[in-house]
Amino acid sequence: MAAPGRLDETYRSSQTKATNTGERIMATGRITGGCLGLLALIATPALAAAPVQQAVPAIPGWDRLVDGLRTMPDAVLAKLPPEMRADPQIRAEVGRLMIEALASSSLEALGADVDHPVFLPLYNQVLNVGQVNSDTIYRIARVAPDGVYRLRGRRGSARIAMIGQMGPFPYETGNKALIAGGAAGYQGINALPVDANGQFDVMLSAKRPGGYTGPWWPLLPTTNKLLMRMVGSDWAKERDPAVSIERVDRPVTRPRTSAAELQARLERLPVQTGFIAMLLMNRGINLRNEGYINKLKVMDMARNGGLVGQFYYEGAYELTDNEALIVEAKVPAKCHYSSILLTNAIYETTDWTNNHSSLNDSQARPDADGVLRVVISAKDPGVANWLDTAGYPQGVVQGRWMDCDSQPVPSVRKVALADVRKSLPPGTRLVTPAERDRIIRDRRAAFQQRPLW
Repeated sequence: MAAPGRLDETYRSSQTKATNTGERIMATGRITGGCLGLLALIATPALAAAPVQQAVPAIPGWDRLVDGLRTMPDAVLAKLPPEMRADPQIRAEVGRLMIEALASSSLEALGADVDHPVFLPLYNQVLNVGQVNSDTIYRIARVAPDGVYRLRGRRGSARIAMIGQMGPFPYETGNKALIAGGAAGYQGINALPVDANGQFDVMLSAKRPGGYTGPWWPLLPTTNKLLMRMVGSDWAKERDPAVSIERVDRPVTRPRTSAAELQARLERLPVQTGFIAMLLMNRGINLRNEGYINKLKVMDMARNGGLVGQFYYEGAYELTDNEALIVEAKVPAKCHYSSILLTNAIYETTDWTNNHSSLNDSQARPDADGVLRVVISAKDPGVANWLDTAGYPQGVVQGRWMDCDSQPVPSVRKVALADVRKSLPPGTRLVTPAERDRIIRDRRAAFQQRPLW
């Protein structure tokens, strides 16, 4: 690097040369009638002192996006009690929750289009907000209530495949009474007729299209999005549906998105992200405040988009590493689907792809007396029906019965981890550490092979 004195000298020399060059160019410009004289104005250093005009935003809407995200942590953390806000681990997990909500919202900001819709990933093992059901793949598509849409594809063999019509979220209308939009008009993909190749084709519109006699679903006047749930029980054997959607009352090609619309999408992101992040984050906190610690209650998810016909129960858990919960329920004689899973304290579903933290009716086996007994603990008790807290001493237990002839709320009892096996009936199915390792690896592989994105 040159010494400071040499740098100053070099700078002065370059300025002198520039001035002389400018004078020569101006002289030449006078001889040629001034055409080249314009170059003198560009080359003359005196122009460097010209006033700079007020800069416009490089990308309109970007500053509002960044400012909205900058203030979001304080708003989200304010929803937590002081002891949780003071915990650096939980604060870091809240940061993750906000990124998950931002990622989900960003996918919609990029791909949502009522005239050229597509089913986009909404929640999954990565976009883990709103208490994801470990068996469900969630997709969302924006639609217009006056549109005419065609859905077609392969029906598959998933245990449950439903498309629900959702109304506006509160951040879209300002109406706080519309909690999470509310789900209505659920239609079953599995109920659609298929051809010899298992392909279905159905129209969705406010009125049946004239002259159309095939399968048709009515589009409700308050609907602005479709929520698709694909629920798999036997992940390795069941096949999820493959569904496409198109609007048929609009031109097939997609025009360039206007600058105003792109700006509006940027500006909506912070509001949408904050809404999703905080939507159900404090459910576990509320359960503890209500006294539902290590015990369960009935919950209503219908207004938050829960499936019609599904019965939910949940409760907060608190366990040390040397304690366990035993959850027991008589299995209904007839039941289409059931599951039980864990979440952490801020309602993220505990990582079920790398931990044994969820069970459904294909994965859990009741005992000979028809009672399903599930052990919840931080350490593996060697019991087949085990839910791993995965390092979270506090969280939520949630279960569901779908289309069952009864809806039992399981009982819960806490025991010492060392006493788990003697607290269970003889004949309880056990697994070795090697078997558990294989089970987790196999379930992870089976889940990853589903169409997650």
